[in-house]
Amino acid sequence: MTEAVRFDSVRGPQLAGALDEPEGEARGWGLFVHGFTLGKDSPAAFRIARGLAAEGIGMLRYDNLGLGDSDGDWGDGSFTVKVEDTIRAAECLADRGTPPSLVVGHSWGGAAAIVAAQRIPSVKAVVTIGAPSEPAEVERHYDAVIDRALADGSAEWLVGGRALTLKRDFVEDVRRAELIGQVRLLGRPLLVMHSPTDETVDIHNASDIFMAAEHPRSFVSLEGSDHFLTVDGQAERAARIISAWVDQYLGAVSP
Repeated sequence: MTEAVRFDSVRGPQLAGALDEPEGEARGWGLFVHGFTLGKDSPAAFRIARGLAAEGIGMLRYDNLGLGDSDGDWGDGSFTVKVEDTIRAAECLADRGTPPSLVVGHSWGGAAAIVAAQRIPSVKAVVTIGAPSEPAEVERHYDAVIDRALADGSAEWLVGGRALTLKRDFVEDVRRAELIGQVRLLGRPLLVMHSPTDETVDIHNASDIFMAAEHPRSFVSLEGSDHFLTVDGQAERAARIISAWVDQYLGAVSP
């Protein structure tokens, strides 16, 4: 069963979330942080969250500013805002009596998950899937309009037929972000998942993150998967692996 939830972004507008209730007795609760311009209903977010719910782990997935069902302007977000809103999502879960023990981040969301998890006391384990080792890696996606955004303050950017507004503050914030040092400070078990055939975020990013992480750390190769986990069965396989890996880190959690 999925429950619609809403909570305030650090920027003010409300963000839309989907809470996938655990089947049977709850083993734990977690957050799913989606990729750069994706959303809570992208294949990776939807299928992995549902898969974990089927394994008894309730999951909250949400749309970032200006994406999906969330209010606001995507251009008012940034890496810092994504991190802060992930913390807000954790607070939303905690307020209902189900604080998250797990954070799963896909792609750019994986980088945000690592940084945000350090500020969520209830989180006991973190999973990244196809994550870049530096947030600024996404700049190549909007490099055609970046000079205009920096010069004029903003520029329209077309993504899959959607018009998004890239803003100077967004670009500058992403350029300031740093991840590898944050990986070393994580202080929680980390599972790094990545496909060796990922054509969007090269697998060397997984190596950089894994090598920077302190133990306990684990790596799983998602052979045969694309970056977005659209290949039949791959997201579901990832959910089963996450469920088995995180089991030892989930304490008794009240449903």
